[in-house]
Amino acid sequence: MAISDPIRDDGPVSPAAPKTPVQGELLMVSGQVVEVRRSARRRRTINGYRADGRIIVLVPAGLSGRAEAQAVADMVQRVQTPRGRRRRGRPDQDLMERSAALSRKYLADRAHPESVRWVSNQRRRWGSCTPSEGTIRLSSSLQGMPAYVVDSVLLHELAHLLQPGHGRDFWALLAGYPDLLRAQAYLDGVEFGSALRMDESDVDADDPGDAEGLPA
Repeated sequence: MAISDPIRDDGPVSPAAPKTPVQGELLMVSGQVVEVRRSARRRRTINGYRADGRIIVLVPAGLSGRAEAQAVADMVQRVQTPRGRRRRGRPDQDLMERSAALSRKYLADRAHPESVRWVSNQRRRWGSCTPSEGTIRLSSSLQGMPAYVVDSVLLHELAHLLQPGHGRDFWALLAGYPDLLRAQAYLDGVEFGSALRMDESDVDADDPGDAEGLPA
């Protein structure tokens, strides 16, 4: 689970009829609209973030009704907790929220990763993606770089959830991002200054967890 504290029962979870088509089930949890998205690919981890005026909670499809209700209530409480009081691990949650915002703005809200996380063992790719698992990993080397650079890499990997290759259709997905070339120039400068040679492949057939590399 993304947040490993014991799950507490924060009140009843009752369904509410959605007004518009959604990917998951809409619930009311402690007065908050919550969309629960169940995934057969997700086995243990549970993630939550704000998007479109609601809290999105991603859960494994195999959870029992009671376990899911408890997990959702706990995640809603975590998302609602002020940033300054959140536990370590918040940076990955920030990435999930940023992914949702980028997907809405540039990808017509079509890219929905199962997880997005920072990793410290990618030294030859700025980011990597496993489309079959819906997982994205960003190199911790990006931390401290300008936001438009990090967003560019994250958007690049989100686009791979829709187009695994680097063909014309893939680059068309990124055409709306105004800082694409600027961000690439920044990263090219970092690579040149560090004498790095980056791997052009950032799409993995299987999630290696600790694969090395950076995108083209």
